[in-house]
Amino acid sequence: MAYLIMLVGLFLGVLFFAFVFIASKKSGKYYLAPVVTFLFSGLIVAYSLFLVGGFEGMGYLFLAGGFFIVSVLGTLFLPLLIRNKESQHLHKKEKISLVLLPVLFFATIGISIFSQDEYWIIEQASAAPAETEGYRISTISEGSKVITLLLGEKYVGKEIEVKSVSRWGSTEIILKFVDGWDDDKVPFLQIGLNEINGSLKVQTTDGEIFKPIGSPID
Repeated sequence: MAYLIMLVGLFLGVLFFAFVFIASKKSGKYYLAPVVTFLFSGLIVAYSLFLVGGFEGMGYLFLAGGFFIVSVLGTLFLPLLIRNKESQHLHKKEKISLVLLPVLFFATIGISIFSQDEYWIIEQASAAPAETEGYRISTISEGSKVITLLLGEKYVGKEIEVKSVSRWGSTEIILKFVDGWDDDKVPFLQIGLNEINGSLKVQTTDGEIFKPIGSPID
């Protein structure tokens, strides 16, 4: 995962470097490309340490690492990239690039954010039927939530699947139950969520809604 984030940082860093490099052609100050890229990596590090912090901030550090590598490589290869140290007029292709590069930059960020998993399975097993059926919310590291589903005798011999977890609006978890092989136990499930938006709704594909048990555990 860390290597993937680093690769995204490298790609974004190249786009950022290219944009500043082309934009600086008119003034002839090509050195701004590696300098501004390096400063931007520093801003990402500051955001990671002071605004995000903890384990969640580690991803931003790998992202900043990609920008930093690009700034270093850009500095080393800058003499080869500069054909004329004097200011020049931008060609048509370069003007188009100044429009397309930011679009590609922010599109990559959007795709990266959208493709992130909103949930993960912490534990999925079988257990004895619970006296009280429903779900319990608890808080783990960095504010992430754990949803523990407790099921009664109605679900003995069943297996459980997570069909979907909503990305937009209030958080909604859709579960599907199928016939299993254990006739003495019910399915047990713990789901991790980055956050809960609005009032959580946990229901089956058949429309049955589970109720919360007690108050959230911090």
